[in-house]
Amino acid sequence: MIPTNSMHESDVDLDAYFARIGYTGTREPTLEVLRGIVLQHTQTIAYENLNPLLGWPVELDRAALQHKLVRMGRGGYCYEQNGLLSQMIQALGFSVRHLAARVLWNRVIATPPPRTHMLLCVTIDAQPYLVDVGFGGMTPTDVLRFETDTVQSTLHESYRLLRVGEEFRLEACVRDEWKPTYRFDLQEQVPADYEVANWYVSRHPQSRFVTNLNVARPGSDRRYALFNTQLSIYHNSGQTEQYTLTSVTALRDTLQHTFLLTLPDDPALDLALQHLLVQAGS
Repeated sequence: MIPTNSMHESDVDLDAYFARIGYTGTREPTLEVLRGIVLQHTQTIAYENLNPLLGWPVELDRAALQHKLVRMGRGGYCYEQNGLLSQMIQALGFSVRHLAARVLWNRVIATPPPRTHMLLCVTIDAQPYLVDVGFGGMTPTDVLRFETDTVQSTLHESYRLLRVGEEFRLEACVRDEWKPTYRFDLQEQVPADYEVANWYVSRHPQSRFVTNLNVARPGSDRRYALFNTQLSIYHNSGQTEQYTLTSVTALRDTLQHTFLLTLPDDPALDLALQHLLVQAGS
């Protein structure tokens, strides 16, 4: 059995969080409740990296996460998304273990990448589950049982967890092909581990979060993804739509209406979006 930890925090604003994601169900620490929260969270709070793109800090403390993702109507990447979710579900009484993964998605590499992804293991009635609301365009929209060699369906793709030596590898079935997303072990992470990795991915000049715009959000029957000026819509039916956005106005409208973001009122945003358009030759 995977060891876990739990706590209850009085400074967690569950009412504001549930209003933000549109969750109106019960609040018991059950699998049904967790699945409902995960589904609403993933479809409401977009994965996005505007702060690193603009050169702004990404803060991971409890108050900062609630202020940005809940009250300001913004999104974030894995440390923010899963950090916020962890706060909320622990306040409900769920037992959460914090893990870190090496990202394999769309990578062909000879050496192992660093552990730069945060995920959660939640234990309910002695059964561990993998929970991850912060993996961008391939974020699982449901809770996954911590069982190996078992295909598990979600509202979008199917996933499976494989045992590889002392580690686990999560794979997603995309267009009838199994693709690795990340690999991880069960070593529990402490806040300092995430702070170091977060600084690297949000500040290193070669980080893809610093040099590119990455935004994603699943809908009920599709996934939306924005990479710089390229908007892609992946329908569950298999159809794909792709558009090139050619103006700051189009980018802002897409961020607001497709990805449901409240944009920061700062001229730096338009300057950054204009820079992306120049790089794309628009």
